[in-house]
Amino acid sequence: MKDTSNDLDQADILIVDDTPENLRLLSNMLSRRGYRVRKAISGSMALTAVQTLPPDLILLDIMMPEMDGYALCDRLKEDQRTRDIPVVFLSALNDVFDKVKAFNVGGADYIVKPFQIEEVLARVHHQLRIKSVEREIRRLNAELEQRVDERTSQLQERTRQLESANRQLLDEISQRERIQKRLKYLAFHDRLTNLPNRSQFEIKLTESLEDATVTVNLAVLFIDCDRFKVVNDSLGHGVGDELIKSLAQRLRENLDDEVILARWGGDEFVALLYNYEEDEVISLVQDLLKVLSNPHQLPRHEVFVNTSIGIAFFVPNLSPEELLRNADAAMYRAKALGGNRYHLFDPLLHQEASERLALENDLRYAYERQEFEVYYQPILNLQTGALFGFEALLRWHHPERGWVSPPEFIPTIEETGLIDQVGEWVLEQACQQVKQWHRDWDLPLVMSVNLSVRQFAQPDFLDQVDRVLIQTGLEPRFLKLEITETALMENSQSTLFILRQLKSRQIKISIDDFGTGYSSLSYLHTFPVDTLKIDRVFVEGMSKSRDGQGLVPAILNLARATDIDTIAEGIETLEQRDILRRLGCNFAQGFLFSQPKQACDLHPDQIQFGGEN
Repeated sequence: MKDTSNDLDQADILIVDDTPENLRLLSNMLSRRGYRVRKAISGSMALTAVQTLPPDLILLDIMMPEMDGYALCDRLKEDQRTRDIPVVFLSALNDVFDKVKAFNVGGADYIVKPFQIEEVLARVHHQLRIKSVEREIRRLNAELEQRVDERTSQLQERTRQLESANRQLLDEISQRERIQKRLKYLAFHDRLTNLPNRSQFEIKLTESLEDATVTVNLAVLFIDCDRFKVVNDSLGHGVGDELIKSLAQRLRENLDDEVILARWGGDEFVALLYNYEEDEVISLVQDLLKVLSNPHQLPRHEVFVNTSIGIAFFVPNLSPEELLRNADAAMYRAKALGGNRYHLFDPLLHQEASERLALENDLRYAYERQEFEVYYQPILNLQTGALFGFEALLRWHHPERGWVSPPEFIPTIEETGLIDQVGEWVLEQACQQVKQWHRDWDLPLVMSVNLSVRQFAQPDFLDQVDRVLIQTGLEPRFLKLEITETALMENSQSTLFILRQLKSRQIKISIDDFGTGYSSLSYLHTFPVDTLKIDRVFVEGMSKSRDGQGLVPAILNLARATDIDTIAEGIETLEQRDILRRLGCNFAQGFLFSQPKQACDLHPDQIQFGGEN
């Protein structure tokens, strides 16, 4: 057989993809390897290119407008002139059903995006090699038929060449079958634990629910490792993988063989149980909690973790998705209750989840529709009664529900990541407003803005603050950022760096809700803090204590000892004001002086120290 390596290098390849970046990347990659490359951005353009000059191989994307990759491949295989052109699918679709469909319409191979360049080159070369061998076989057969009468003496030699080529082709076909078998295994199994994966579990669950003989006492367990992220962050992802394998092994060893156990993803596992009574399931789950909490002896570490398990039983007319959702909701309730426990699904969980999802959807539109507003509550000098500044407070007016309480929506804003956008918007609005008051009122007012843990942890947080100050023209000394004790103590080295950067800009730092978080107060000597904000819980508690002061004197003494100012919030009575004033508290805010209001409704002459509004 003649050497076809040069033919392979000079092969004509047609790339069909509606994404210009993909076309450019593949074209450059293949051209550098010596291939002749043509490009098409649609199925109709590809058909024209193929009819004009059939290529040696086609790299075909699936998701394209008008005519997708499946339809184009089907058209090519129906045409006698193009049916032998090998088609290699390139797609981000990773479901086994998409791959099976690709092979059913005549695809020669299937590569999942994002792809490795060397993998694409190897598979392209492999397909061109197969086509080259097939072409060579056809040539040899035709030559044998043409010269059989003239070259009888050469028949045996040509036959040996043909057999050698066939053996090579069979070897390559066999290798392809092994690869396809391996791909099929990987499509239904988790590589780390070798357990069935999410796809296989969903198929098994669907089959079980379609079989009326096994739906009686059928239950799903949703198992999640508590604080797994701590292991990954502190010991590394390698140790995290070892822990996942250890958890999988313990689960498999402590569940009956007929129980279908799968890795759902990350640190989550699911199990499908047949013919278990409710008390048997609970007993089994309690045993699992104990077994999984025993120390895991990993190659280099001994790790202790707990798990949370959600339990959901099948009821008539329940879909596989709903059954899984119920088990997942029960697991999250177990985590919310502190973890290291199980929870049985209750229909109320679904209602709560639906309400939470509706709230999340409404919040995502609220920012775009400008439903948020910033209200401002005055902060007064408690010793002189003079207006010192304002605290910016986020408010949400829902078009149907009306005013929504901040405790209802602010935690959801933080959980969904919307705080990144909303927080910067509040900071910009507050700085812009206090700058306007400086011009209108000629008072050196300070604006306090609350920060969430997530905001403070943003990599570009300092750039964000600088950008807002530049845009609004506010001097940094008139801005005070309020952070909680939790935010202060998380990743303390990084926090200390950010606080020092803020102080170097003359921005003030306040600890919000002081005393309700960490019990250790040593951080006051470490972090550059300007103000402690006494939580309203301690202000309200003054009237309940024996001496009418409670813990407030201790907090004020601590602040004086560390040369830190104090602000008391939630002051509603003259008695509270007078006690705090007598104890030496510096500043105060509360309904006694003014409720939070829109900027247009505030004026320094209307803010009374005695509470008249």
